Amino acid sequence: LRDVAGSLVKWFGTCTDIDDLKRAEEGLRALNEKLEQRVQERTAELVATNKELEAFTYAAAHDLRAPLRHIHGFADIMAEECSARLDASGQQYLRRIRDGTNHMSRLLEDLLDLARMSRQEVRPHVCGLDSIVQEVVAELKADCEDRNIEWKVGKLPFAECDPSLIKQVITNLLSNAVKFTRPCEQAHIEVGQMVRDGESVLFVRDNGAGFDMRYAGKLFGVFQRLHRQQDFEGTGVGLAIVERIVHKHGGRVWAEAELNKGATFYFTLGALKAGQGDKQSDHEQEVHAAGAI
Repeated sequence: LRDVAGSLVKWFGTCTDIDDLKRAEEGLRALNEKLEQRVQERTAELVATNKELEAFTYAAAHDLRAPLRHIHGFADIMAEECSARLDASGQQYLRRIRDGTNHMSRLLEDLLDLARMSRQEVRPHVCGLDSIVQEVVAELKADCEDRNIEWKVGKLPFAECDPSLIKQVITNLLSNAVKFTRPCEQAHIEVGQMVRDGESVLFVRDNGAGFDMRYAGKLFGVFQRLHRQQDFEGTGVGLAIVERIVHKHGGRVWAEAELNKGATFYFTLGALKAGQGDKQSDHEQEVHAAGAI
C-alpha cells in the first residue's frame, strides 16, 4: 500500500506450500512408470508363453504321429491277415481302432497346420481375389461333380495380402459351405463383397444347415464344433485357422446364421479399403454379387 506521495507504507502477501502436491505428482509419475514397466513385462511373458505353447503343440503333434502310425499299421495288418479268424465283435472292434486312428491322425495334422500358421510370416503381394476364389472353386467342383451346387461369385477387388494364406481362408470357408449344404437338394454357395460402415467386407454364404447364433462365440475356437461328428465330418480346426490368418492381415471375421437356413461368414482384410469394389449400397452390392462363374 502506498500513501498519497506514492511511498510504500505497508505490504502483505500469501504463500502456498505445494510440497504435498509435488510429492503426489512424483508419486503418480513413479506409479505410471512402474505400471508401464509391469505391462511390458507381462506382455513379454505372454508372448513367451504363447511361443512355448505353440512349440509344445507342434512338438506334441509331430511326435505323436509315429506311434499312431504304428497302431494304424498293425491294425491294417490284423485286418488283412487275421480278419477271417475274428468274429463279428472282433471285426467291429478292429474297425473302431482304424476309424479312431484315422480321426486322430486328422486331428494331429490339423494341429500341425495351426501351429505352422501361427509361426508363418505374412508375405504380402497385390493380388486379385477373383483369381484366388475361382481357383478354389475349380478345385472343389472337381470333388463334388455328383452334387447339384449353384456357384455365384461377384466382382471381387484386388488386395495386398499373402496369396497362399488367403487361399487357405477361402478354401476353408468354401469347403465348409460344400460340407454343410450336403443335405440340400439344390445347394447355393455365394462369394461376394459389400460395404458396411465404410469398410469393405468379403463374405461366403450358403443355404445349408446353419447353426444357432447363441453358440456363435464357439465357432472359431480350436476343436469347437456345433454339429455332431456323425452328421458332418471335421476336426473343428478349420475356422480357427481362418481367424488366425485374418488377424495376421489386420482384419476380423464373424458369422451370421439361422438353423436350417444357411450361414454367412464375413471377413475383412486390413489392407482392403472400402471403395475398391463397386460403389453401391449394401443391398445393391449383394444383388450384383450374383454373377455366376
